[in-house]
Amino acid sequence: MSTREPRSPFPEGPRTAVELATQPECWRRALGERSAYADVLPRPGERVAVTGCGTSWFMAQAYAALREAAGEGETDAFAASEFPVGRAYDRVVAITRSGTTTEVLDLLGALRAAGSGARVVALTADQDSPVVGAAGHVAVLAWADEESVVQTRFATTALALLRAGLPGGERAVAAAAVDAEAALGAEPVPELLAADQWTFLGTGWGYGLALEAALKMREAAGAWTEAYPAMEYRHGPVSIAAPGRAVWVFGAAPDGLADDVAATGATLAEEPAADPMARLVAAQRLAVAVAMARGLDPDRPRHLTRSVVLPG
Repeated sequence: MSTREPRSPFPEGPRTAVELATQPECWRRALGERSAYADVLPRPGERVAVTGCGTSWFMAQAYAALREAAGEGETDAFAASEFPVGRAYDRVVAITRSGTTTEVLDLLGALRAAGSGARVVALTADQDSPVVGAAGHVAVLAWADEESVVQTRFATTALALLRAGLPGGERAVAAAAVDAEAALGAEPVPELLAADQWTFLGTGWGYGLALEAALKMREAAGAWTEAYPAMEYRHGPVSIAAPGRAVWVFGAAPDGLADDVAATGATLAEEPAADPMARLVAAQRLAVAVAMARGLDPDRPRHLTRSVVLPG
């Protein structure tokens, strides 16, 4: 089955907008092919570490929180460059779209050199990338690969696959796809589009998605964005809230937070009934819209390449 490319939600929009609009279908395909990746998905009771760089690291954080909340076992998430190689795990899951990121390949080499007893697996989009030979087991999601520098559908599809392996995960991902379709059909809120600063908040696994939403705004639109655990917002970050700025919550806002934001004059974006993955799609879409409104090309973000490959 090929991934259908629906019409971009932005007339004559960039490639990023087209790719992000395919996410509901990509998630459904991950559900349909989950059994093919039985060797990759963590098993109940395993001690697991999930790793990656940038967007992949944020997906790792989201999955780690989801897995622990589901009672499936201790689960840590690390940026590949900060992974504690000497710590014992049953399984290490590396997320890397290109399969060429230096820090990820260095980490897998370090684990091998240290004689780690962990089952090392990788989720990637390229069958021919170096990570395929560096990991013991690989899930190649080539149909979720992207031309864009800015990651959208590959990262969320990797998260959808991992999430589907948790109790109730298949049902949750299917519902998230429905919510994402609704998000793709809605117009961006004018106050959010016109804001000059965005703060993303989340609790539990929503915090990883908040970090990723902020990254998308920085990458695509060069925007001033921040992200925090929702309960940390009142411990300092609220000081930058003002009219013309926005606070975006993944999940339900903690008690009293909506009133605190309203008192600052900032715009609160909250949809507690929508799945947080669908809310990330909406944030991606907003990032593209903000970029276009600023005359920027989200397909060509400043100072970025599709993969970080360091010399030597």
